[in-house]
Amino acid sequence: MKIAVGSDHAGFPLKAALVDHLRAQGHDVLDLGTGTAEQPVDYPDIAHAVSLKVVNGDVKRGIVVCGSGVGASIAANKVPGIYAAMCHDTYSAHQGVEHDNMNVLCLGNRVIGAALAYELADAFLSARFEVDQERHVRRHNKVKAIEQNRDGF
Repeated sequence: MKIAVGSDHAGFPLKAALVDHLRAQGHDVLDLGTGTAEQPVDYPDIAHAVSLKVVNGDVKRGIVVCGSGVGASIAANKVPGIYAAMCHDTYSAHQGVEHDNMNVLCLGNRVIGAALAYELADAFLSARFEVDQERHVRRHNKVKAIEQNRDGF
């Protein structure tokens, strides 16, 4: 799968390890930076860059890493068509895709270690939105209606 991955300076160590893991798993990884933990980079810039690659169809999914995962999630969700969530457990990482059509995974370098990040990324990337489940499609359509500022579902 083609994936965009990025981090701010606080997320760099985990992002670097994750890029290596994903490539070893056979994924085509577009690394959008940053390239160091030494120079400050603002998480909204990275979350926006990853999100644009997803909504433009350049990649199938995105992963953004910052210190906690919270800021990256907030910023990514400002891009219409992005359904991002911070996950620090494998159930949420796959269920977020299966039930909620999550397309960007947000992780916190200061919250989890590399081994768990690998498990989360693998769960996220192997999951598929359950389009055959009417309730999931109905709910996702309601989320899209909110995103488009439409009243009524």
